[in-house]
Amino acid sequence: MMMNKKQTIFSLLLLAALPVAAQKLVSVKTTVDAGVTGYQQPITAVFEFQNKSHRKLRISKVVPDCNCTIVDYPTGDIGGNDKFQIRMTYNARQLGHFDKQAAIVSNGSSQPFYIRMKGVVLAELQEFTGSYNIEMGELRLDKSELEFDDINRGDVQQQVIHLYNSGSRVLQPTLMHLPAYLTAVTSPETLSPGRAGKITVTLNSDKLHDYGLTQTSVYLAAKLGEKVSRDKEIPVSAVLLPSFEGQSKQLLHNPARLQLSEETVDIHFEGKSKKTEIIDVTNVGQSELNITSLQMFTSGLKISLGKRKLQPGESTKLKITALRDDLQKVRTRPRILMIVNDPQKPKVTITINAK
Repeated sequence: MMMNKKQTIFSLLLLAALPVAAQKLVSVKTTVDAGVTGYQQPITAVFEFQNKSHRKLRISKVVPDCNCTIVDYPTGDIGGNDKFQIRMTYNARQLGHFDKQAAIVSNGSSQPFYIRMKGVVLAELQEFTGSYNIEMGELRLDKSELEFDDINRGDVQQQVIHLYNSGSRVLQPTLMHLPAYLTAVTSPETLSPGRAGKITVTLNSDKLHDYGLTQTSVYLAAKLGEKVSRDKEIPVSAVLLPSFEGQSKQLLHNPARLQLSEETVDIHFEGKSKKTEIIDVTNVGQSELNITSLQMFTSGLKISLGKRKLQPGESTKLKITALRDDLQKVRTRPRILMIVNDPQKPKVTITINAK
């Protein structure tokens, strides 16, 4: 990558002042997304470092690439294997995206160690207007589950979790145990007390293996490396719809049609530990109806289906048994998912209201 004149002069001045390398300076992350801030509202990025040696480390200077950025760093000796922070603050006096760099000169590297912060300055900062009604330690959230519905193969969908730091320390919110089909980006990467942020979760449908329902759980951590615990669990569900490409014109012009006697089931236990309800499933179309997937979003339910393939005009029974004690423990809404070869209605969700 070619450097401009300003960057070249900046690097040459630093190289002239370099000490001899003796210790090892290591950063958890050299680039930090500081997120969004308002005009003339300074924004700070926090960089985590460690002296990865048994000798003392000393930072002689940290030089930002413009006078719009202030850097706060330890000025004394840093012991062997000790961890420390460098804070980089941008004054936010220009609107739009910013990308600022600083060079660290120390006896821990033979060349400058560069750190970089980026983000966006808006004329008017748009605050999240929803409610942070979910509490997970020092973090408060607007939602505690993620649902990716009606996904077609090739789709990329996103969901956002809004966060608020209600504690008294700087946090680094992150999602742990992400499966291969999910990625997550936190912005800003660090949250000071009283500050808000968000985690954007992206689903890549090409990495889902099967049609129908795929479920997993991810875990919210306030700091990198935090242990997983049940009270930080965020269930994730994704429903991948079947493709009707390649079907014959006859089947598309005379398709199967699914009809249910009801799609919402109210269950009243009335003192009993379990209760059973029956739904009639009918093919009102002109081709064979295939029920390719029948799954539950939660535990606490038992289901059985008389037949998976129905000829035109044929019916079968879906038996649903609700278990009172198990349903009281679930954290998500009890539902049943049915995937069929009806091009107008390939997915049907049966909602269970248990009382």
